[in-house]
Amino acid sequence: MKCRWALASAAEEHYHDHEWGVPRHDDQVLFEFLLLEGAQAGLSWRTVLEKRPSYRQAFDDFDADKIAGYDADKICQLMNDPGIIRNRLKIQSAVRNAQAFLAIQQQYGSFDAYIWRFVDGQTRHNHWCYPHELPAFTDDSIRMSRDLQKHGFSFVGKTICYAYMQAVGMVNDHTTDCFRHRQLSPNRP
Repeated sequence: MKCRWALASAAEEHYHDHEWGVPRHDDQVLFEFLLLEGAQAGLSWRTVLEKRPSYRQAFDDFDADKIAGYDADKICQLMNDPGIIRNRLKIQSAVRNAQAFLAIQQQYGSFDAYIWRFVDGQTRHNHWCYPHELPAFTDDSIRMSRDLQKHGFSFVGKTICYAYMQAVGMVNDHTTDCFRHRQLSPNRP
């Protein structure tokens, strides 16, 4: 069995089977997911997954140093790129978020050290039986959202933060009948 949402498309199934919920500690990967979750706001994750290769190309493989330096010309170029979501606020947010991301790295030594504090450095393993039980946000994602905003991030509301936590393995929200729930749990048989 798999989480039901994973059966909607081949892209979602592959993402579910290989990435969603896997604990990530690489700063570049953590930044990639933060940028993609922000781009997804108001849209389906499937849309973002299908555009992910174009995002990698358009946003210099999610290199925060490069993105932090994007100027008005680069933003104009991105606004004309049909391979990404062409929303000026989201594109400008990616630049601001890259700048804030770099500041966090300076302050905490790594973004990983900063972001995983919201779950005390350990994945929270949930035991949802049915998809409708999964929350849209939690107290942890509310705290994360507020703190990220305090550090200058945008497109990091409590729901986006919770989706981010699910994506990077800060929470294991695979339903209990899903094979990935067992694989990602610390006490698996």
